[in-house]
Amino acid sequence: MSELERPLLRRLRDRDERAFRELIDAHRDRVYNICYRMLGNRHESEDVAQEVFITVFKTIDQFREESKFSTWLYRVAVNHCKNRIKYLARRFDKQKDELDDQTSGANGTPIGAPAPRNPDRALEGAQMEQLLQDAIASLDEDQRMVVILRDVEDLSIEEIVEITGLADGTVKSRLHRARLVLRKKLAKHVEDPNE
Repeated sequence: MSELERPLLRRLRDRDERAFRELIDAHRDRVYNICYRMLGNRHESEDVAQEVFITVFKTIDQFREESKFSTWLYRVAVNHCKNRIKYLARRFDKQKDELDDQTSGANGTPIGAPAPRNPDRALEGAQMEQLLQDAIASLDEDQRMVVILRDVEDLSIEEIVEITGLADGTVKSRLHRARLVLRKKLAKHVEDPNE
C-alpha cells in the first residue's frame, strides 16, 4: 500500500466525510467501469457503484492493508456485481442499455469530444466498440470478470488473483478461454484484410 493511501485510510476509519468524497473522486470512474462492463446496464451500474462506496466506507475497518487498497476496492466491486447479476437473473431483468443519448452523439462520440477527422472511421469505431461490449456481455460471469479486470481495467494477473480469490492458473485459463470466445464472436464482423 502506498504512503499516500495511509492518511486517507486513517481518515476513512475516523469516518471523515471529506475523506469519503476524496475516495469517490479518486476511484469513481474505475469502479463504475467495472460495474458497467460486468452488468451492461448504466442505471444498475450507477446503483452498484454507489453501493460499493457505501460498503467500503462502512467496512473500512475490515481492510487489513495486506494488499493495495484499490485491489480490495475492486474486489468489493466485483462481489457486488456478482450479487446483482444473481439478483437480476432471479428477476429475469436482463435488458441491456443502449448508448446514452445524453453522453454520446449520434456516432457514439462523447459529447464535447473533438469532431473526428473521418466520420466513417468514427462510426466504425463506435460500432466495433458496441460489438465488443455485446461480446463481453455474452460471456459467462466468470470469464467476463477476468476479461474486464485484465483487458479493460489493465490489472495484473496477481491483482486479479487477489481480487477474485482464484488460483493463478484458473485466472489464466479463464482469460484464455474468454479471449478465444471473444475472438470467435468478433471474427464474423471483422473483414480479413488478406481477402
